[in-house]
Amino acid sequence: MSAVLELSVSPRDAINRQILEVSEDRIRGFVRDPFVEIARRSGVELAEVIARIRAMLEAGTIRRVRQTLLATNLAQGALIAWKIDEQLVDAAFQFIASRDPFSGHVVIRNSETGPTEWRLWTTLKVPTGFSVERHCESLKQQIGAETYRVMPALRAFVLGVGHMRRKGMRVGEMSDARAEAMVPAIVDLSERDWDVLMILKRDLDPEEIGEQLWERRAHAAGIDADAFFVIAEDLDRRGVIGRFSTFLEHSKPVAGEERLSSFNGLFHWAVPRGREIEAGCEIGRFAILTHCYWRDAGPELNDVNIMAVAHGETKEEVLAHKRAIDAHLTSTGIGFTYTNVYWGGRAEIKPSDISPVAYREWARKAGL
Repeated sequence: MSAVLELSVSPRDAINRQILEVSEDRIRGFVRDPFVEIARRSGVELAEVIARIRAMLEAGTIRRVRQTLLATNLAQGALIAWKIDEQLVDAAFQFIASRDPFSGHVVIRNSETGPTEWRLWTTLKVPTGFSVERHCESLKQQIGAETYRVMPALRAFVLGVGHMRRKGMRVGEMSDARAEAMVPAIVDLSERDWDVLMILKRDLDPEEIGEQLWERRAHAAGIDADAFFVIAEDLDRRGVIGRFSTFLEHSKPVAGEERLSSFNGLFHWAVPRGREIEAGCEIGRFAILTHCYWRDAGPELNDVNIMAVAHGETKEEVLAHKRAIDAHLTSTGIGFTYTNVYWGGRAEIKPSDISPVAYREWARKAGL
């Protein structure tokens, strides 16, 4: 048996955890040799970092390794809530998850406050020049939805992952400084820029995990490595490069163990109008959150305007973190008139395709 096969692929293994706490969301922006940087920050030898990440990817502990992009600066994006008959929910989930490459997260959710008609939640990215509403109208007809609510991100306060870092986190843990309110702004890109972005964003195969990753990819695409680095670093400066990340399989059992994160909650708050940015900056201080946005949900969804996501091993753990955030909002004098949690159930998590070329071809086939 090879040395790689003998390595533990459990995310709870001490060395794997040491690596994952860095590789999940600590490598921000474009880095020329990301695995070297993971080794440096984790304190684990480079050869072992490469072997363990490769083994975890092959075993499914890590579901993908890729350079993320800040898609809010590359395409029109929104969270979509679908109002759909309960009998159609599973088929609609399957249709969007398997046949719409521009829908990323596809999740069936249950409301903490009781039965809800808003069971299906998806994220959507549509390149500039195309219409989010027309895309949703097409899906609505195909899945039999009654209606939908499009909720673009007006501000982003938290964008991260870090499931390993958040395990066992103290309830109420938060930063001393308020979160930054990031404004989505579409960046105009050349054809050459898009060529480099498509090379960057493609998931890594196990055999690609190693040193000189980007040199090898540039060479395979017929691009000079130095020219590739110049463009990639310019794209980073222009705010379209996210992080280099190993995405853990946190919602399904892996390595013969229980799920890494059994509960995820989409938190809703309706804060006073005009105080959305202030509220988002305060909520975004809480370390448990992986995402936090200002989105307007409208009267259909109780005028919610701040949404955030947290993961935990038990429902009570997630709710304890939620109560700490609620108490903080009240103590700051911001307060809220409504709050809820939509619990995640069946889910398909995949990166949205954001290529204008790919979308044009998809739209043509879909009759859009």
